[in-house]
Amino acid sequence: MKHFEKAKRLESLPEQFFASLAGTVNAVVNEGHDVINLGQGNPDQPTPPHIVEKLTEAAQSSSNHKYPPFRGLSSFKEAIAAFYLREYGVEVDPETEVAVLFGGKAGLVEIPQCLLNPGDGVFVPDPGYPDYVSGVALAEASMIKMPLKEENGFLPDYRVHSREEWERAKLMFLNYPNNPTGATATISFFEDTVELASKHDICVVHDFAYGAIGFDGQKPVSFLETDGAKDVGIEIYTLSKTYNMAGWRVGFAVGNKSVIEAINLLQDHLYVSLFGAVQEAATTALLSSQDCVTELVATYEERRHLLISGLQGIGWDVKAPQGSFFAWLKVPEGFTSVEFSTYLLEKVKVAVAPGVGFGEYGEGYVRVGLLTTNERIKEAISRIESLELFHKRD
Repeated sequence: MKHFEKAKRLESLPEQFFASLAGTVNAVVNEGHDVINLGQGNPDQPTPPHIVEKLTEAAQSSSNHKYPPFRGLSSFKEAIAAFYLREYGVEVDPETEVAVLFGGKAGLVEIPQCLLNPGDGVFVPDPGYPDYVSGVALAEASMIKMPLKEENGFLPDYRVHSREEWERAKLMFLNYPNNPTGATATISFFEDTVELASKHDICVVHDFAYGAIGFDGQKPVSFLETDGAKDVGIEIYTLSKTYNMAGWRVGFAVGNKSVIEAINLLQDHLYVSLFGAVQEAATTALLSSQDCVTELVATYEERRHLLISGLQGIGWDVKAPQGSFFAWLKVPEGFTSVEFSTYLLEKVKVAVAPGVGFGEYGEGYVRVGLLTTNERIKEAISRIESLELFHKRD
């Protein structure tokens, strides 16, 4: 059979980190081992019943068996606008400031292709979500790493970047609550971001995937709550985490009209919008009671406390995340992040994600998900304790 070479743009794509990680873990599981998988980012709870019921009802409507409008149902976009006004006090025009997405990931990969030309610079957080890099590669743009360091609260320090980098950059990715570090941002940080973006004509893309998940009574801040934010950027939101709809592939972008139009234009050539029944179910999720979200965040907070207090109890010096459903943990001395992840999987069948998979500045950490039961978290802590890597506290 003849072999056809991939296009150069595909050859430039980074390795799909999460697919590789899943393959490694699955190989151990297939050998018959009981693996506690704390390395994944896949919500473990089902979609709330009232959302599923709406999908079932809407799927039976013949109106949803046809192509939906290219740019999404007006009712869904109006629900998005109502959601932003209710949750963040932000007014959004549903027709000109909303783009319906096939999940947040699709939007994050599409946006560099919408706005960038080959060679343009993109500020990318390091460590960060690996698919930011995928979008940059497909646009043939140039990545400018923004180190996220613990001493800065895992916020980028804009002062470290040169004048040349600021002049070359056309786009900036941010993500708070942050994956993988669990850090959150403040309005003052976003104010500084808007000021710099305006000065240097940079479009800011805030990945708000974990926007609903904040701890200790603190609600995460939307970038669009900042004065002038819509002038310089957009926010991308997904229903995957807030409503446990990861497999539904539904999200949206809101903000700057010109950017939204660029996304819609690209998607006009790729899709004919989402299945109408999914859009109707998503509308129900956004507009109905949010008790399911409150309960979900409480579940993650309970798991966070159990994990962090348990690990501290066995002598591992770790800190609690401020948001998201991840914890970002320093590896013991003498290990790289890959070595420690491999050691845990081989010795006690506990899977975690090595920090270096999220970027150069992720080295020295592992990411742990709060995406399994309390009992499995306790068991994972017990297994790690058996390795005697830490000095147990009195």
